[in-house]
Amino acid sequence: MSREATDKSLKRKLYIIIFESDTPLGKLFDVCLLVMIVVSIVLIIIESMQGLPSAWKRVFTGFEYVFTLFFTLEYILRIYCSPKPKEYIFSFFGIVDFLSTIPLYLGWLTTSARYLMVLRVFRLIRVFRVFKLFSFLSEGDLLLRSLRLSARKVLVFFLFVVIMVVSIGTLMYMVEGDVPGSQFKDIPSSIYWAVVTMTTVGYGDIAPVTAVGRFLSVIVMLLGYTIMAVPTGIVSAQFIKEGAKQKKPRHKCPECGAPIEEDAHYCPFCGKKQE
Repeated sequence: MSREATDKSLKRKLYIIIFESDTPLGKLFDVCLLVMIVVSIVLIIIESMQGLPSAWKRVFTGFEYVFTLFFTLEYILRIYCSPKPKEYIFSFFGIVDFLSTIPLYLGWLTTSARYLMVLRVFRLIRVFRVFKLFSFLSEGDLLLRSLRLSARKVLVFFLFVVIMVVSIGTLMYMVEGDVPGSQFKDIPSSIYWAVVTMTTVGYGDIAPVTAVGRFLSVIVMLLGYTIMAVPTGIVSAQFIKEGAKQKKPRHKCPECGAPIEEDAHYCPFCGKKQE
């Protein structure tokens, strides 16, 4: 066997193991990969905790090096055995795989960059492929499409909210700005208060002291409950609309009366040929 044929055979075997999950080795590789991703994320979260013994941190750092070496080798092998390396590199998973390998290397330049390893959590999306949860992926695609189609409406609504919080913040500054002890010292602080109040977060770090200011606060709070529901309604309506488009029209089988798809040639229940 020639060297080229051997190389092609090796690429094919690696491709089946790394990219496919239908074979025992492929599924084992994916499950081990998911376990390592989860463990690496848990370790980086624990390592960020204050008061952790230095001995533990050294152990966690050692594991990080092992995981990063594995993920780097995996990324290189994916490029090597991929039929279209460039397409994989610039795909969603390709970018996520790359981003999950570089944080530790960036950590040699700046320590905080190491915590970007939590980006590995996006690699857990492969669990849908490993365990054949394609219906969930279909629902996810429906949701993303609904969000994309609703983007313009939501953007217009967002612009309206921006105009409203700027106006309310300015009005509150006019009411409270000159009052002794007031925290509404400038318009930006007042706009910040308007955003916090309208989104019903309510930190309480800035609060009106006059009767007019408190009355205006009540109006903003009530507006917040109604305003926050609008984007959800826009996306939900689009989601229902897109879901209805995906459903194929059905009719009843003339033989058994069971509901079947309109383009079906045979009834899946009684086997009657459809005309």
